Amino acid sequence: MQIYVSQSVVRSGDGTRNHPFRFIQEAADIAQPGDVVIVAPGIYREFVHPAHGGTKEQPIIYCSTEPQGATITGAEQIKEWEPFKGDVWKVNVPNNIFGDYNPFTTYIEGDWYFGGKTGHTGDVYLNGKSMYEAGSLEEVENPQIRRSSWEPEFSVYTWFSAQEMNDTVIFANFQGKNPNEENVEISVRRNCFMPLVNGINYITVSGFLLCQAATQWAPPTAYQDGLIGPHWAKGWIIEDCEISESKCSGISLGKYLQPANNNKWTKTFIKDGTQTERDAICQAVNEGWDKENIGSHIIRRCEIHDCGQTGIVGHLGAVFSTIEDNHIYRINNKHNLAGAEIGGIKIHAAIDTVIRRNHIHHCTRGLWLDWQAQGTRVTQNFFHDNTPPEGCEIDSGLSLGEDIFVEVSHGPTLIDHNLLLSDISCRLSTQGIALVHNMIHGSFTFVGEGTDNGGKKFQSCRYTPYHVPHSTKIAGFMTILHGDARFYNNIFVQKEIRQDLRDYAHSSGMEALSLINFICGTKPYDGYPTKEKYFASLQPDPSAIREEGYNDKYYDHLPVYTGGNAYFNGAQPCDSEMGAYIEKNHIVKIIVEEEDGHFRLHTNLYEYLPRSMTRMISSVVLGEAFEPEQRFENRDGSEIIMDSDYFGRKRSIHPLCGPFEEGAADRFTVAMPSMGSRAIYHHRKHRLEGRTRKRISQREPDEVIRETEEWGDFVNGPEGEGSWEASEKVDEVARIQANITMTGCENISFPYNGTLFQVQDIFVNGNTAWLRDLKTQKLVEVDCEYGIYSEKKKWSVNSLQTVDAGKDMNMSGLVQTVGTLLCVLSKSMSHDPTDACKTISERVNKALEPRITMRLTPKYLKFIQEKKFISLEDVIYRVKTSPIEPVTETVENL
Repeated sequence: MQIYVSQSVVRSGDGTRNHPFRFIQEAADIAQPGDVVIVAPGIYREFVHPAHGGTKEQPIIYCSTEPQGATITGAEQIKEWEPFKGDVWKVNVPNNIFGDYNPFTTYIEGDWYFGGKTGHTGDVYLNGKSMYEAGSLEEVENPQIRRSSWEPEFSVYTWFSAQEMNDTVIFANFQGKNPNEENVEISVRRNCFMPLVNGINYITVSGFLLCQAATQWAPPTAYQDGLIGPHWAKGWIIEDCEISESKCSGISLGKYLQPANNNKWTKTFIKDGTQTERDAICQAVNEGWDKENIGSHIIRRCEIHDCGQTGIVGHLGAVFSTIEDNHIYRINNKHNLAGAEIGGIKIHAAIDTVIRRNHIHHCTRGLWLDWQAQGTRVTQNFFHDNTPPEGCEIDSGLSLGEDIFVEVSHGPTLIDHNLLLSDISCRLSTQGIALVHNMIHGSFTFVGEGTDNGGKKFQSCRYTPYHVPHSTKIAGFMTILHGDARFYNNIFVQKEIRQDLRDYAHSSGMEALSLINFICGTKPYDGYPTKEKYFASLQPDPSAIREEGYNDKYYDHLPVYTGGNAYFNGAQPCDSEMGAYIEKNHIVKIIVEEEDGHFRLHTNLYEYLPRSMTRMISSVVLGEAFEPEQRFENRDGSEIIMDSDYFGRKRSIHPLCGPFEEGAADRFTVAMPSMGSRAIYHHRKHRLEGRTRKRISQREPDEVIRETEEWGDFVNGPEGEGSWEASEKVDEVARIQANITMTGCENISFPYNGTLFQVQDIFVNGNTAWLRDLKTQKLVEVDCEYGIYSEKKKWSVNSLQTVDAGKDMNMSGLVQTVGTLLCVLSKSMSHDPTDACKTISERVNKALEPRITMRLTPKYLKFIQEKKFISLEDVIYRVKTSPIEPVTETVENL
């Protein structure tokens, strides 16, 4: 059943198309498995808490008819401001507007919160942007720039609240603006979209803008709320949403309420926080925390920004989940919150969780994996600028920040094919890790440190659990020995060290190789044993068992494994690393450039990167993490073989180190796929039959439809009709891995082998294109670079993303170019092939210039941009509109 909601109606109806509900909650009260709640554009000032869940086969879907057209906000607009003094205005808000939760009397508090009992969960928003809470009215009247803020110029926009009778009184300094003429809002609701009870499973939330929630601090030992989240459930999908201005956390995949152990540490101070954390984990296991009931969520293609604590948070509830293709930025930039639970993503117990293809930048640390990062894979992510900007006051070691922090986990934790470009790339107070094929521009800190509770008189080691592989069942507890680390086929490039970072490390007394250092490379692992040396020390010696210190060997550092790494600009390998490539004759530059929301990576690195110095890395090479005795493998137990690069391109048998496999070319351009894509909404005229397994039931002609799954495997059936089948059940199927699907090609046709080939879709990978015929479902493969073509009778295709050629003349020109080449190759054109290529090349070039120039001959297709050769796939990435477009290329005179 379809349930309709529209804020524009005067009176709420019965949820039908002609008489929609006025509030989303009305639909959420009645929606049952298989129902779709369709929400029209508008601002919905409500807290949506679904009463029912769906099933795996029939989820309940909540979707906005336009991308981010429907806004769910936790704030209310205030227009009754009165002048108070100077730039300060005052408003009295009746407390009954808040119900049983007043954000302006609720302090931010909880375990591992270090901000003091001064800040409230409420906020004041000026034109959608949260202002800064002051500690007194005097601070509002005379605001001072906060040097710890990443945006100090805005920190003088301040507010203060007090209670008078039954009112909340808010004083705010708008710096000369009239709040009654601006859009000024205040926090009212704690959450925007979140069930009130556990076990509301299989909900999909798609295409909303969600903002301005008065969330509470979310440590792992408390009930973790967020602006949106499943509470404690299974199988949620949150996709294509924009999420911002949560006081603490944006998306919560976190822990349920354990009344007897909710912030128990800071409420009672009877047990240490890490002990209450262990208690919470064991209690959860006893109360049903397992794969059958919890986790397996998908967070994809969301834009998450300007939250105070985390973009995504979770303890226990994020197990077996996938977090992919999200853009996360400006998290904790105000620095009004402080504590040990801050990051773009902060997850405890990310068991078998995959974090891939995300763009995370300008956060107080990008990703923090705390405890039990077992079976976790972090791959193909773009991290940069996750340390405070120059000139920002660093007030604690936890506010220094880094791209990735892995803490007190036994692994296996696989970090591969990432760009780690901040001043500190990784904080590694952990073991059981593997870093493979990364580009690393910053340092490793806290290697061998940070795994106890700071006891001075007695040992205070943090014993953390490890699990039965691919399960939540606890296999044991152990302290962290450090090491058990693998570094293969990475690129390390030392960057210029900022003086202010040096000064902070020195002034804090943490200026040491094992604490805060700024040396790029594996150097902090000096002194760690090799595999051979370590395991030789464990040989049994029955005669020495009773000797003092015999058991010390079981508490020594674990071995470090290395191979195939390349070091530039003075980056340094550890003393046990043999065979590393160390470039001493050239200076390498890595520059991240932003222009109008587009990010590009410029480097001359690939002029000097050696070839054929590495081997293919796989689960066999990586072996087992020491403590859990679990392989570095996929979450289904299958082997990982790193035969594809950052963009999914095939690697050679001796792959290039670092994330990109670019062969021997010195000059090239590559663009990031999938990032920030909003191409999931199509009108019926662009519908691709057979493409999706599940649809929003029967649609009327002008309805917006939404793909509920990515491409998966589309198999051309024996009758020529498209059908969904499991590809492994079909014999002799050509399996095609495409990176881009060009849709909207239906109006383009070409003569081909005596018939008319009407193009439906084109799948692209590199310089290879596969054309699908609309009538016969025939698939033709065209190698656009070398002039070879062939037909596929049975086929399946996977694709990372789609672009609509029907909406872009430049894209349409590219489709015509590929089709013309197919005509030339098949000798189906009546006139001279060279003239045909010249004509189409000139026609397309006219549309594409000055950005891209195309050279086309009957046997050779190349694209030229600023004298750099790039592939057909790369041209598509450059031509299409995308909010993020990182580019790697040779830059002269850097």
